[in-house]
Amino acid sequence: MARVGTPAMSRVTLLVLQLLVAVAAIAAWHVFTTVPIFGRMLLPPFFFSTPADVAMRIVKWFVEGTIWRHLWITLLEASLAFVIGSVAGILVGFWFARQPLVAAIFDPYVKMVNALPRVVLAPIFALWLGLGIWSKVALGVTLVFFIVFFNVYQGVKEVSPTVLANARMLGMSERQLMRHVYWPSALSWMFSSLHTSVGFAVVGAVVGEYLGSAAGLGYIIQQAEAVFDVAGVFAGMFVLAAFVIMIDTVVTMIEKRLMVWRPVAAETRV
Repeated sequence: MARVGTPAMSRVTLLVLQLLVAVAAIAAWHVFTTVPIFGRMLLPPFFFSTPADVAMRIVKWFVEGTIWRHLWITLLEASLAFVIGSVAGILVGFWFARQPLVAAIFDPYVKMVNALPRVVLAPIFALWLGLGIWSKVALGVTLVFFIVFFNVYQGVKEVSPTVLANARMLGMSERQLMRHVYWPSALSWMFSSLHTSVGFAVVGAVVGEYLGSAAGLGYIIQQAEAVFDVAGVFAGMFVLAAFVIMIDTVVTMIEKRLMVWRPVAAETRV
């Protein structure tokens, strides 16, 4: 009997395909920056560097040990922004979803604050909190909070009325409803937002460092740009990308641990 849709793919096969995409992109980058096509480089090395130069710069940073301090600063800022923003978003999201009157009163203010460009807030946070880590954390929190808040709020509001009515008919208290009905309903929405929030927490930290700091990945990239060091800029971006993937992997592991109750979607057969 034929199957509908694509068959399940093993993790190894998926990983190989993902690596092939990266290899193909880097190979194209290398060719376009080192091999003349129709008498000219499609990607001039002065503006795009080369994969070899970028790789050598990254290796140099790690061998000399200069990158570790910057990584630690950015990790600390992003982690604090992620934790504070996520916890605040979860708590306020639950509160607003369970208190419709409060949500209605603050609705225009939440939308107004969410519409503010975060880059505009960066200098204000630097003025209020100084050029230390807390101005970067504050910027990251403003990015993370609203993503988590809106998802948790929607997740709680999406609780099935039938499930809720049956739970109340069985005599569940508000505390039991929160634990066994509202929380599981919001969990999938919450982790969906957390995966996005990881990147935004790092963005907040890096943008803050870029605008004013003495350490961090944003500082490295800003210093490289100041002297037209394209290899340094690309090296900083690659380290930053790997950094985000590592943090997102940790979030995925936690998600799998907490979502073991969720059934795996079965393949459809005809």
